[in-house]
Amino acid sequence: MDSLILQETHQENFEIQNKGIVEKLYKALLGQGTMEMVSKLLASDLEYWFHGPPKCQHMMKVLTGEIDHKKGFKFEPRSVTSICECVIIEGWEGQAYWVHVWTLKNGLITQFREYFNTWLVVRDLRPPRWEDHKHHDHSMTLWRSQPRDLYRRSLPGLVLAI
Repeated sequence: MDSLILQETHQENFEIQNKGIVEKLYKALLGQGTMEMVSKLLASDLEYWFHGPPKCQHMMKVLTGEIDHKKGFKFEPRSVTSICECVIIEGWEGQAYWVHVWTLKNGLITQFREYFNTWLVVRDLRPPRWEDHKHHDHSMTLWRSQPRDLYRRSLPGLVLAI
């Protein structure tokens, strides 16, 4: 029983650390830092995946230096959630709704998934462990998009399995 509590505490600390790293990235992108600070948080072989209109690949344009981080699209997070090695950032600016999923390994961002005007559900597809039966809901849905004006429009939906 004590080892289960230690595992959960370690997982919570891990998630808090990952969340802090990604929040530091957004602060730098919003003008409280430099692109040099941002590049230190990213793996040199960052894996990138995008879903949305091609003209909306704003974050990748910023990360590659195509657009100045102080002049491009302003990604102001409305919610930040850490789940295992992933940090999910959600925001909306006018008619644009976006979700970013950052994956971290050893304190470094190794993968970035950008969803623009897309409804996202994050699900855990691992088989439940015996200990999980006592502590968690078995729906396997870990996170769900919450765009504030979803009822007014239709967004394509995706499921991200982790």
